[in-house]
Amino acid sequence: MDLSIVIPLLNEDESLPELAAWIEKVMQANNFSYEIIMVDDGSTDNSWNVIMQLRIGNSAIKGIKFQRNYGKSAALNEGFKAAQGDVVITMDADMQDSPDEIPELRRMIVEDGLDMVSGWKKKRYDNTFSKNIPSKFFNAAARWMSKIKLHDFNCGLKAYKKKLVKSIEVYGEMHRYVPVLAKWAGFRKIGEKVVEHRPRKYGVTKFGWTRFVNGFLDLMTIFFVGKFGKRPMHFFGLWGSLAFFLGLVVFLYLAVSKFFFDQTGMTQRPLFFFALLAMIIGTQLFLSGFIGELIARNSPERNNYLIEEKLGV
Repeated sequence: MDLSIVIPLLNEDESLPELAAWIEKVMQANNFSYEIIMVDDGSTDNSWNVIMQLRIGNSAIKGIKFQRNYGKSAALNEGFKAAQGDVVITMDADMQDSPDEIPELRRMIVEDGLDMVSGWKKKRYDNTFSKNIPSKFFNAAARWMSKIKLHDFNCGLKAYKKKLVKSIEVYGEMHRYVPVLAKWAGFRKIGEKVVEHRPRKYGVTKFGWTRFVNGFLDLMTIFFVGKFGKRPMHFFGLWGSLAFFLGLVVFLYLAVSKFFFDQTGMTQRPLFFFALLAMIIGTQLFLSGFIGELIARNSPERNNYLIEEKLGV
């Protein structure tokens, strides 16, 4: 199969018929074999019924319905699991991404040999204060931390090799930083393409101001786990050892001062409590911190989502 098109959605029943028809037109014009995987992230409108009706007219349309809202990252993760195409395209369901971009995105994967191509909405139709300025800040932070030269990490329109999407996990708010996950997984051929950003035709945005805080925290998580997830002792062990060693040096100094120079008792000096605290913190960092991280990273329940129904998947 040439293409899998993964579309996460939440309350987008108005846009789905038009989007599906547009994608089908592009696929037929380019003679692609394809599937469209629509992941309903707990919609409360008529989205799932629309998906079922669309499948009646086009068997290439498949659906996954969450029992409740888990977020875009969860929807992408389940879509990636189900995808069978050699190239996987992700796009939003709100009609702000143009399906006409798909053939060129696929060409860059197949012919140019890229592992991933990220769209760049160079000209946007969003509110400047609430989206453009925070997006520029987070994109700059992501570029600086990841060393990936992309202008728009959060663009929903992206293309991937099948091997890439089967090699990464997307959870939390990490859909914003899939290029970073890809790089940490060893996929370094990451390209960029300027894509059309269309004005919203239906519905309203599903993301509030909390995405800024969550996005920043998830960027920190990706950076830490990517660098130390497989070797947590290199982080926790280093800082734990330094803290413990500092406390031990201070403790020994106090002991020498007490027994050889007959100075004030150890427990009567503030440095004693500093030394004790440093050794306790060092021990906790050395033991508790990295053990907790390992448990969290290897939990079999982390990416389990309640799926109410599936169509063709």
